[in-house]
Formats: sequence, C-alpha cells, structure tokens
Amino acid sequence: MDTKAMTVRLDASQHAELAAVARVDETPIAEVVRDAITRHIEARRADVAFQERLRASLERNREILEKLART
Repeated sequence: MDTKAMTVRLDASQHAELAAVARVDETPIAEVVRDAITRHIEARRADVAFQERLRASLERNREILEKLART
C-alpha cells in the first residue's frame, strides 16, 4: 500500500482528548485519525447535497480543462 505522510495541527485540548481515546481503545493515534477520515469520506459519499456539489465541481473543472486543451 502506498502511503503519504501529513501533518495535522491540533490544539492541546483536542490532542489530549484524542490521545486519551486512543489509549483507552489501545489503538495508535494514527489509526484513530485514519478511521475518522475514512468515516468522514464515507459520510460525504452518502450525502446527496455533497454529491450534487461534487458533480457541479467536476463539470466546471471539465470545462476548464477542455478549454485549456484547445489553446
């Protein structure tokens, strides 16, 4: 699996809560974060309004890319 590293800045309180959750669940913080990201993406996929905005964005970008390809 190809992985990418990234930095996430949290305030001290949020970090303390995240670390506590990870400790209680006996799970690395990175895994807790990855799971939260996966759940967020799945929620966006199931969100009808998001999907409509996504399709509109795809169409706008398609038009721009086609215009750039002609010049």
